[in-house]
Amino acid sequence: MRLVDRVAQSRTPYIAVCRSTGLQTRLSGAMDFAADAANCPIRYVLSDELTRLCAALAYSKGAQSLACTDLVRIPAERLWVEWAYAPWRNELDRYGFPPSSDQFGNYGRRGALLTASRDGRRGHVKTFWCTGDAAVDVAASSMYADFDFDASERDNGQTAQSQALRVVNGPSDSNSTIKMCFSFDFEPTWAEYYDRAQLSAAHRQEIEHHSLGTIALDVPVLLAFFLLLNTRQGLPQQKSQLERLNKSRIRDGKTPLLEHTEVLAPFPSGYLSTRDDSGSSGRRRPRLHHVRGHLVRRRNELFWRVPHLRGNSSAGVLRTRTVTWAFDQPRDRNTC
Repeated sequence: MRLVDRVAQSRTPYIAVCRSTGLQTRLSGAMDFAADAANCPIRYVLSDELTRLCAALAYSKGAQSLACTDLVRIPAERLWVEWAYAPWRNELDRYGFPPSSDQFGNYGRRGALLTASRDGRRGHVKTFWCTGDAAVDVAASSMYADFDFDASERDNGQTAQSQALRVVNGPSDSNSTIKMCFSFDFEPTWAEYYDRAQLSAAHRQEIEHHSLGTIALDVPVLLAFFLLLNTRQGLPQQKSQLERLNKSRIRDGKTPLLEHTEVLAPFPSGYLSTRDDSGSSGRRRPRLHHVRGHLVRRRNELFWRVPHLRGNSSAGVLRTRTVTWAFDQPRDRNTC
C-alpha cells in the first residue's frame, strides 16, 4: 500500500507517556493529517529509478548553489510526493552519509505533504514515513519546514521566527538553497511538549538534530524532483489504474485506494555498459570507486555530469557522460 493511503487511513493518535510520572500527552501525528492526504488534489509517486536520479542530482557538486533556485516552482497549491526508502538510502550511501540505524529495511516509504503559494515560490512542507504494516508504523515528522525561494532577495534569508532552525552543509556554507530558503520548527504540540520538559541546552540540541534528520534529508530530493518536473520536457507520467481494485476492496469492506500519478525517470536506469572505462595506458588501474556527479548551469540550461563508477574493467563505461535539461525563461517572480 502506498504511504499516502496509510496516512489517509491513519486513525491512531500519537501519545507520549512520561516514564517517571505516567502523564500522557497527545502530540500531532499522522492521524492529524489524514484528511489533508485524502483530499490532496495532486499525488505524485516516484519510481525507484527517478528516486535514485533525484538523490544523485541533489547531491552532485554544484547542486547546493542558489543558481538554480529561480527555476524551482511547486506546481500546485496542495500536493503529495512519495518514494521508496531503499533506492533513496542507497544513493545516500554512495555520497558518504552515515549508515542508517533505522528499521526501514527494503519496505519503508517516505513522503511529503506540501502547501504552496499560487506562484509556487513559498510554502510549507511536512514529511511522513512508514516502516512496517502496523498502524503504529506510520509516522509524521515532529518538525515542519517553511520555504521561500525568493528569501535571499527579499530579506537576505532572515526569518521573523526567532526560534526557527536553519540547516547548513558546513562552516563554509554561505548560500545553499536549504540554508537560505528553508527554516525548520517544531509543530506546536511538540514545541509545547519540549518547552514544558525544561531540557538542558545540550539535550534540547540533541533532540533538535534528531528531529531535523527526519525532514531535512528529504528536502534536496524534493527540490531535484520539482526542478526536473519544470524542465521543458518534464517527466514521464502515468495515471494510476485503480478502478477494478477499488471495486474489489469496496466489496470486501475495505477503504478504496487513492488515485495518484506515477512519475518515471526521463531516461533508462543504469549508466554502465560492458566496456572498459580505465583505458589501456598500461598504468595500474585505480580501485573501483564512485565519481560524484557535477551540475553546471548556463542561462536556461542545466548540464549534469552524471555520477558513475570508475577504476575496474568489470565496472564498464558510461553510455553518456552528460545530461542536458532546458528550461523556459523563468516568469516574473511577482506574477502568480
